[in-house]
Amino acid sequence: MNTSVAVFVITIVAIVFGSRLVRDYLATRRKEIELGGNTEEYEARIDALEERVKVLERIVTEKNYDLKREINQL
Repeated sequence: MNTSVAVFVITIVAIVFGSRLVRDYLATRRKEIELGGNTEEYEARIDALEERVKVLERIVTEKNYDLKREINQL
């Protein structure tokens, strides 16, 4: 009779831990799916920011910018 109680307890514990693993896995998958939908938006924002940085780099490296800076320092 003791072995059947032990098997019953072990089965209950296994079911509880198994259900927690499944719940955590499903929650993680849901978060991945939610983030996956925003990926295009983030990529568009990154592309826009990269373009702005390129423009700023071009402005800073122009000779006219250096000339203006030298004049302002005088």
